[in-house]
Amino acid sequence: MRPLADILSQNEIDALLSAISTGEMDAEELKLEEKEQKVKVYDFKRALRFSKDQIRSMTRIHENFARLLTTLFSAQLRTYVDISVASVEQLPYEEFIRSVPSMTIMNIFEAPPLEGRMLIEVNPNISFAMLDRMLGGKGESVNKVENLTEIETRLMNQLFESSLASFQEAWQSIIDLEPIMLDFEVNPQFLQLVSPNETVVVISLTMSIAETSGLINICIPHVVLEPIIPNLSMHYWMQTNQKKISEEEVELLQKRIRQAQLPLVTELGTSQISIHEFLQLGLNDVIPLKQKIDEPLTIKVGKTPKFLGQPGTKNNRMAFQVLEVLEEGVNMDD
Repeated sequence: MRPLADILSQNEIDALLSAISTGEMDAEELKLEEKEQKVKVYDFKRALRFSKDQIRSMTRIHENFARLLTTLFSAQLRTYVDISVASVEQLPYEEFIRSVPSMTIMNIFEAPPLEGRMLIEVNPNISFAMLDRMLGGKGESVNKVENLTEIETRLMNQLFESSLASFQEAWQSIIDLEPIMLDFEVNPQFLQLVSPNETVVVISLTMSIAETSGLINICIPHVVLEPIIPNLSMHYWMQTNQKKISEEEVELLQKRIRQAQLPLVTELGTSQISIHEFLQLGLNDVIPLKQKIDEPLTIKVGKTPKFLGQPGTKNNRMAFQVLEVLEEGVNMDD
């Protein structure tokens, strides 16, 4: 079967037949070209180690990560933050490092049980806008990476360390990770995660805060993801989603639900008084209730009215006799 890219349109077929009929093109030459071996250029320095299916899976994972980060950073910085996935690419580590600014914010972390280190690189414009918000500013950016104080370094480290919980949650459908922040670096020349030719996947997130925008790059080496690469296929996702609950699990769940404790409250009645009357209340005063003696009382499960009945005693204890079961959603205040 010919690939879709080689299928001719109707216009191209008509033009080809016209060229053959007018003698502009020889049918024998076409046959010879068809027999020639076609060579496709392959760059071994840019080895594609991840399939398109696996790239799509990582895109979905980090779209979820971007949503979690948006919520986290918006809360911590007390301002609206917008984060979304810009691209997911695989390239040699050397090429990624060359694309990183000479002075930037890099957070190195690992995520057991996966072996190896990963990287979150944050554009200085974004990181300093976040730092400005944390220190009470409007979110303005002043690039001074080479002059970071110990306090600024610590604040940034804590901010991005808190994002690892969101990273863990985003990957939870594939593997249970325990991310740990290892180091903080500003010069990419001092950082060597893997060998220069090792393939890495780079997830670029666009982030906007106040009037500032920039990229957050997550670099994950292929060797780190290698043990779980089969789990990134669509087939694995389909199997996970179609997992059925066994009868034993259903019985266990029902047993636990039956053992759950529910608070039951019987209301003797309600009343309304003014603040002035409330302040004048004293010993032996009587508050009349709206409830009539011959009317049934309401028993609530939590805050929901569930039964009507009458009070009494049983074995020298207060008791309640159920006379009617209320339909779900009944509001006794109406």
